[in-house]
Amino acid sequence: QVRLVESGGGLAQAGRSLRLSCAAYGDIFKIENVGWYRQAPGKQRELVATITSDGTTNYADSAKGRFTISRDNAKNTVYLQMNSPKPEDTAVYYCNADVASQGGRRWAEYWGQGTQVTVSS
Repeated sequence: QVRLVESGGGLAQAGRSLRLSCAAYGDIFKIENVGWYRQAPGKQRELVATITSDGTTNYADSAKGRFTISRDNAKNTVYLQMNSPKPEDTAVYYCNADVASQGGRRWAEYWGQGTQVTVSS
């Protein structure tokens, strides 16, 4: 079994940087693609950024130039550096990962429980 645990959320002032972490625990053989998503009240969950196992990144237009996704494979952890956050970035942030376990024989998609980010103006 694999668990994804997000941390680093909280209350931030607009313009003050914030870094979210997503750590994977359990029977992990390999972590492939990892994504950060967010869901604001009354809105659908949306993609923020993704990173592949070789470090290729992709960003939603709203995140380009402000957010940076990175990963530390040795720690099974992915980060989302949020620079210049705005009040409209307020949401619950979730990480999502494709993980191989059981020596690579089993692949599954996992979600974390989410971490609340609130940006005040």
